[in-house]
Amino acid sequence: MTLDPLAIVTAFGLIFLAELPDKTMFASLAMGTRMRPLYVWFGTSTAFIVHVALAVGAGSLLGLLPQIAVKLVSAALFAFGAFVLLRGGDDDEEDGAARTVTGFWPVYTTAFTAVFISEWGDLTQITTANLAATNGWLPTAIGSAAALMSVSALALLVGRFIAQRVPLKTVQRIGAACMAALAVWTLTEAFTL
Repeated sequence: MTLDPLAIVTAFGLIFLAELPDKTMFASLAMGTRMRPLYVWFGTSTAFIVHVALAVGAGSLLGLLPQIAVKLVSAALFAFGAFVLLRGGDDDEEDGAARTVTGFWPVYTTAFTAVFISEWGDLTQITTANLAATNGWLPTAIGSAAALMSVSALALLVGRFIAQRVPLKTVQRIGAACMAALAVWTLTEAFTL
């Protein structure tokens, strides 16, 4: 199998643009203000790679999954994320230790789970499956995974920049509001399918 550079660039461009305004980007940004960004990136990237593999390997079968169940679980996870951020917003500590959830595995698992569940049947997953059917699985997998991981890295860099310049309580409240809005958005999607 030849590796078509145009197919890689096409997959990257389409998936990057589709994921940029997506709820997962905002979730990554919110997690990056409260947790170690590199650990969050490892978690989100692993979840994205799994989703790309599933999309490429099982393309059309993914559309058969019960969308309402996926959306309801995703909404619950976003609501839980909002609760966790709000709960942390009352800390009196202003030092760096108060703003970072530590431990690789807890952060990795949280990031992986949030992205893994919320990305089921997402536009980027469906687009990846469609691209794999027409452009080949390997260039599509490379371009799609690189695009998703790039969007997550971009969101985490922006989140880190904000966290260094805005008071922790403000960041947590804004992050909680974003997560709550994502929960409502996902719940609305579940009932308007």
